[in-house]
Amino acid sequence: MTTQGINHLGLTVLDLSSTTDFFTKGLGWSLLAKDESYPRTTVSDGACRLTLWQADTSKPVTAFDRKSNIGLHHVAFEISTKEMLFALADKIRSWPGVRMEFEPELLSGGPRMHMMCLEPGGIRVEIIWPAS
Repeated sequence: MTTQGINHLGLTVLDLSSTTDFFTKGLGWSLLAKDESYPRTTVSDGACRLTLWQADTSKPVTAFDRKSNIGLHHVAFEISTKEMLFALADKIRSWPGVRMEFEPELLSGGPRMHMMCLEPGGIRVEIIWPAS
C-alpha cells in the first residue's frame, strides 16, 4: 500500500468567513489554523481536516454544478446517531447562506439515513448516519 488515507481536503470557497463559520459554529468543528497572507483556514472534526481557501473574487467565479464540473461532487461526513442527524438538520436548515438539498431521509432503503445541503459557498455537504 502506498497511501494511508486523506491527510486533508482542500476546498476553494466563495466566502472564507461564512464557510469557516458554517463548519465551526454550525457543525461544531475546531478552527486549527488561519493564514491571512494567503487567505485560508484549517478546520477539523477530530477525525478529518479541511483546508478552506478563499476564491479570488476579483475575477469571475462560477458556481459549482455537480453534473458538469470535473472534481468534487460532494463531501460526506458521518454522524454517530439518528438523533444527531435530525438535530443537525434543525440547526443548519436556517443557517445563513445554507440551502438544504434534501432533509434527513433513508439511504438506499435504510436503515441508514442521510441529508444533503449546500454550505454558504455552494459546496455540497452530505451528513450520513450509518445505522451500524
